[in-house]
Amino acid sequence: QVQLVESGGGSVQAGGSLRLSCAATGQIFSMTALEFYRHVSGNEREFVASLARLHGDNIEIKYADSAKGRFTISPDNGETTVALQMNSLKPEDSGIYYCHVDRVWITDYESRYDLWGQGTPVNVSP
Repeated sequence: QVQLVESGGGSVQAGGSLRLSCAATGQIFSMTALEFYRHVSGNEREFVASLARLHGDNIEIKYADSAKGRFTISPDNGETTVALQMNSLKPEDSGIYYCHVDRVWITDYESRYDLWGQGTPVNVSP
């Protein structure tokens, strides 16, 4: 069974930093991009950043406009884990951060779709 596990959330004052991690575990042949989303109660989940591993050592990274220049997503400790370094945090960055993946191939012909982690809270105080 494939699972996504986030870690690294916490509380910090504005201007501080946090580092989140998302690890995909289980039987994984390959997968689409690992993504971070933020959810604030009453709102829809908002895309934050994603990292896709392409052929060879190439990767494709995307950021929400709100994350550009402050957040950095990168491969971390293996091919199925990514880290999100969040610097210069603002109160509006607060929320539950979820890891998501659209598709995981568990063999070359069997897949799992639309997987979410359990979320990790980030609280940025003024």
